[in-house]
Amino acid sequence: MPEYLAPGVFIEETSFRAKIIEGVSTTTTGFIGPTAFGPVSQEPDILTSLSAFERLYDPFKAGDPLVFDGDAEAPNHLWHAVRAFFTEGGKRLYVSRVFKPLEGDYAPIGDDDDVTPPELADEYDDGHARVDVADTGGLRVRARHPGAAGNLRVRFTLKGSANVLTRGPDPVTREEVNTLRSVKDLDLVWVHDRTSSPARSETGTLCVLHKDDANATWTFEPMALTSPVENADWFDLESLTVSQEPDEGDSVRVVTLSVTLLTRDGSRELATWSGLPLDPHHRDGATHDSVFAKFANTPALADDARALPLVITRDPQSVDTAFDVVLGLFEDDPTALLEPTEDEAKRQMTAGDKLALGLSVDLQLEGGNDGLRPGMTEYEGKADPREGYSLGLRQFEDIEDISMVAAPGSTWDYATVREEANGVIKQLIAHAERMRYRVALLDCGDKMPVTEVRGMRAKLDSKYAALYYPWVTVLDPITRREINLPPSGFVAGICARTDIERGVHKAPANEVVRLAMGFESMLNNGQQEVLNPDGINCFRYFEGRGMRLWGARTISSDPEWKYLNVRRYFAYLERSIDKHTQWAVFEPNGEQLWANVRRTIEDFLLNEWQKGALLGEKPEKAFFVRCDRSTMSQNDLDNGRLVCQIGVAPLKPAEFVVFRIGQWTGDRRG
Repeated sequence: MPEYLAPGVFIEETSFRAKIIEGVSTTTTGFIGPTAFGPVSQEPDILTSLSAFERLYDPFKAGDPLVFDGDAEAPNHLWHAVRAFFTEGGKRLYVSRVFKPLEGDYAPIGDDDDVTPPELADEYDDGHARVDVADTGGLRVRARHPGAAGNLRVRFTLKGSANVLTRGPDPVTREEVNTLRSVKDLDLVWVHDRTSSPARSETGTLCVLHKDDANATWTFEPMALTSPVENADWFDLESLTVSQEPDEGDSVRVVTLSVTLLTRDGSRELATWSGLPLDPHHRDGATHDSVFAKFANTPALADDARALPLVITRDPQSVDTAFDVVLGLFEDDPTALLEPTEDEAKRQMTAGDKLALGLSVDLQLEGGNDGLRPGMTEYEGKADPREGYSLGLRQFEDIEDISMVAAPGSTWDYATVREEANGVIKQLIAHAERMRYRVALLDCGDKMPVTEVRGMRAKLDSKYAALYYPWVTVLDPITRREINLPPSGFVAGICARTDIERGVHKAPANEVVRLAMGFESMLNNGQQEVLNPDGINCFRYFEGRGMRLWGARTISSDPEWKYLNVRRYFAYLERSIDKHTQWAVFEPNGEQLWANVRRTIEDFLLNEWQKGALLGEKPEKAFFVRCDRSTMSQNDLDNGRLVCQIGVAPLKPAEFVVFRIGQWTGDRRG
C-alpha cells in the first residue's frame, strides 16, 4: 500500500479482473541431423522458410548430397525435411546440426587454435576447408564451419577510393590547408606524389595514416620493401600539392580490402564484403572494424558467427600492421602491378584507375569434408557451461518454444546402421520425456517390411512419441528423379497446418500430403489393420482422395494416452498454465490468491470449451478447477505449497466411424 502523508487527492490504478492465460504456440519444431554446412555449436536461430535454412546450413549447394567418409553419397535428408515441413504448412523451425569429424569428437575451434603453427596441428581432420598457410604467411583463412561445401575459392582485392586529398580552411586559424576527407587513423592509403618526391612519382607509395591528436595533423608512414623505414622517410600532409587538374596535383586514395567468395572453379560469385580496413588495430570509434574483426573466430554479433562463411585470423607475431597483411597476401610489392604494361588496353590506364578497379589474388580453400556419419553420441550431444557451448539435442533444451522434435534421415540405410538408428530414436524419446511439453516424431527405417516395422515398434513405449510408416516418395527438385524421404518432416508440417487451421485438439490425420507422389510401400486395409493397433501411423493412398496421413496414435501402452492429439493438447494446456501463472509465486497463500488462480484457469478453460476443444454440453461437464481447503492441508500451507486440481474432458478422434444400416418396411411404425 502506498503511504499518504500529506492531505490531497490521490489516483491509483487497480484491476478487478483475473489474470489471463494465453495459449502457447504448438507449431514450433526442432530438426536435428547432418547438413552440408552451417553452425554446429552456436545456439540455433529460428527459421521461417527454406531460403532461411539454406542461407545458414546449405548456402553453396542447396539440396546436394552429403559424402560421409567411406560411404556412398547420402541424400541431404535435412534439406528435404525442411522443404517438406514448410510446404506442408510449417511456420517456425529450429535446426541443430550434428557433425562427426574423421578423428575424435567435434569441438569448436578456439581463437588460439587458429594461430597454431601448421607443423604442430593436423589441419584437416576437423572437416574445415583451409587455405594453405604457405600462401598467406601469418594469415589464416578457413571456412567457418566444417563440410565439403566449404572447398571454395576466396578472392582478396585491394581497392582504392577516389582522391581524398583537398584543401580547406583550418578549423582554428581559418587558413587554407591540405585536408583529407573521410579518413581514419591507421587507414592504408596510396599516395601518388607527382610534385615533391621522385621516389613516389612513378607508381605511388602505400602508406599508413597516423593522426597526431595533440596537433590534429596527419603523417604518412611508407611501406618498407627491402629495408626498414626510417623516421626520415615519413612525410606529412603539407608536403603534398593539391591541384584542380587531375593529372597535375598529388592524390591520396584510401585502400581497403574486398573479400569475395566464389565457386571452386571461380565461375560464379557467391558473396562479397567490401570496404574492410587492413590494419588489425583499425577502429571506427571504439569498435574494431578491420577485416580480422569482421571475420573473427568469435565475431561481436551472433548472426555473424552463424552466417559468415569465412574466418580470417592472424599470427600476432608476424602480422601486426596493414603492410604485413598486404605482403602476406601479395608477397611482393603490389604497387608493381600499377606500373605500365605492354597490354595496350591497360597501358593507357593511370595507376589510380588500375587501383580503383582493384588488384586481386585468388586463394583456394582445401580439405573440407563431411566427416563420418553421425551416430547416437553426436545426436545426444553435450552441454558443459564451462565450455560455453552445447551440441546435439542439448541445444534444444534451452529453447522453450519447441513442441515437436525429429531427426530426419537418422534411420536411412537402416539395415546397415540398425543399432545406431535405434539409439538415436531412444535419444529423441528421452529428450521429449525430459522436456515434458514436446513430442518426438519418429521415422521407421527405409525399405522396411511390415513385419520388421512391427518389431521396431515392439521395443518402444512412450506417450511422448509417435512412429510413422512408410517413407514418402517425392520428386527430387535437384536430380528430377523420384526419391524416398523419411516421413517426420512431412508429419511436422502437417501437425503445424492442423494446429493453425483447426487447433491442437484436432488429430493430425486424414490430411493430404502435398508433396507426395507415392509411398515406399503402398499399404492396404489388411496391412493397416495389423499396424494400427500397434500404434504405427500409416500413410495411405485412396482413390479419388490422394495421398493421406492415416493415423494419429502414440507408441504408448497406456490407453489414456493412445492418441497423439490428446498428448499434444495436454502439453499445450500444461505449458500455457505453467507459463502464465508464474505471477502467483510468493503471493500470500490465502483465500484471495486461491480465488484468483481459480478464476484465471476457469476463464482459460472456458475459452477452450467454447472453441470446441473439450467434450461436454456444458462447461461444468467439460472441466473443473479446485483450489481451496479441499486441495490443501495445513502441512501444504506451512510448506508454502498451493495445490490446484484441474480436470478436463479431452476430445478423442473418431477413429472408427460406424454406420449401422438395416431394412425398414414402409408400413412399420417407429
